[in-house]
Amino acid sequence: MKIAIGSDHKGFIYKEQLIKLFPRIEWINVGCESEVYSDFPLYVKKVVAQIYNEKVEKGILLCGSGIGMTIAANRFKGIYAALAWNPESAKLSKQHNNSNILVIPTDFVSCSMAQEMIKVWLEAEFLGARYQERITMLDTF
Repeated sequence: MKIAIGSDHKGFIYKEQLIKLFPRIEWINVGCESEVYSDFPLYVKKVVAQIYNEKVEKGILLCGSGIGMTIAANRFKGIYAALAWNPESAKLSKQHNNSNILVIPTDFVSCSMAQEMIKVWLEAEFLGARYQERITMLDTF
């Protein structure tokens, strides 16, 4: 499985740790490369580009609050970025909303919690049916 992963400076440490915690995943690390201040939209665009170019099916973004990255990612057609705060919200984002990008707020969750969130998100399956109807509605905006 290939997954694009990106962070700004606030998510850098978690990004590096999470890559090591999931050795079976083929990570496409789009940056950033250090804890030096960086602008999150650059990394959102890089993760989205990996999905658009069909190099990956999913992405993970990490930053302090997760809010800006979620807003930025959801501006792109066909991107369903979900800001999750715990494993249950990560799981539901996939089951109910077919999220293809998981956004993790590193200022508010531990790295072990982030690891669990990724695990359940990857294991969850989209439930379709009425949930697909809602996504179809969103796609008409």
